[in-house]
Amino acid sequence: MGIYLYVDGASRGNPGIAGIGLVVRDCKGNTLTRYRECIGIATNNVAEYRALKKGLEIAARYGRDITVMSDSILMVRQMSKEYKVRRRHLRELVKQVGDLIARENLDVKYEHIPRWENADADRLANEAIDMYLAGDALR
Repeated sequence: MGIYLYVDGASRGNPGIAGIGLVVRDCKGNTLTRYRECIGIATNNVAEYRALKKGLEIAARYGRDITVMSDSILMVRQMSKEYKVRRRHLRELVKQVGDLIARENLDVKYEHIPRWENADADRLANEAIDMYLAGDALR
């Protein structure tokens, strides 16, 4: 019985104001938690990795067997070690995620999904940006 972590990062401009969104679900599809946060200025790829890191931190509260669902084929293939991570700043984020996985003793799998299947996480990432741009607190 595993946990499903849906993650997405968004950036208005590349780089630009960025947000992350994630949804944690149990194996029956029940939503356990949702999260959104504006992360400041970042590229879309950085936002994707920041969403992954935060998502794993939160999902680890519910279990150790986690399947990450993402519409970022680049991130999924890099984390699955199918693609090399060429950019130094992304390598640092990958290292942080790897350290978290080791520290929390997580069993993580990655699955690429179509964008429409990740609509909840995408909406949360964009809501975080919208709230920031509207001058609301970073909630």
